[in-house]
Amino acid sequence: MTIKNFEKRIFLGIAGEKEKDWQDKLNDLNKLKTREAALFLERFDQSQRKKIYRALLNMSIKKIPLCHISNDMEVEELVFLESKFKTEYFTIHESGFGFLDKWKGFYKKLYLEMNTDNYVSPKVEVEKIGGFCVDLAHFKIALTNWTQDFDYIYLRKFRAQYACNHLNGYDNKNNSDLHTVKSLKNFDYLKTLPKFIFGKIIALEVENNISQQIKFKRHLVKLLNNLFSEKN
Repeated sequence: MTIKNFEKRIFLGIAGEKEKDWQDKLNDLNKLKTREAALFLERFDQSQRKKIYRALLNMSIKKIPLCHISNDMEVEELVFLESKFKTEYFTIHESGFGFLDKWKGFYKKLYLEMNTDNYVSPKVEVEKIGGFCVDLAHFKIALTNWTQDFDYIYLRKFRAQYACNHLNGYDNKNNSDLHTVKSLKNFDYLKTLPKFIFGKIIALEVENNISQQIKFKRHLVKLLNNLFSEKN
């Protein structure tokens, strides 16, 4: 997918695993009167998610284009996010295919994030859902190691939808993803990736605070705009 302006495609992210993580990010976004952000709920249990939902209703956020869900989430939670925050992309892991039955009505709004373990379960059938959410650092790891995860994505280049992305940093030395980014150089790996995997919605999946994420986004917009303006 050719995307000319990444300013409107990259979204700040609300991620973490402790109550303070989401509270701090939501409060900072609210102070900035930010109306759109991505949400990563995978590591929050049901009690924390309820608190997040209540808080969101009183914040400046009006749209959550992408939400990374956990396997214990019920369809009512997806309905809530879709109706209140216009969520169109719900991203799942490979293990999520064991829970599709309870998310009926949302199959074509589910998008698959591949693992990096060099194994693809027979239960994984991306054709059943909306398409791929390519985690860009995961793809770099899989590409470097030429894993089964890489093959699963790449071999569907001409028949699957690459709709959205998770974006975090990458450690070249250890061939690993970074959820706490310390240097803008941790994003240089994006220049080595094929353009077809970049989707319409790109969500920052980092532990860094909102102030740092804003700096990252400025850098990423410039980097990706330049990359996609180059002639191949």
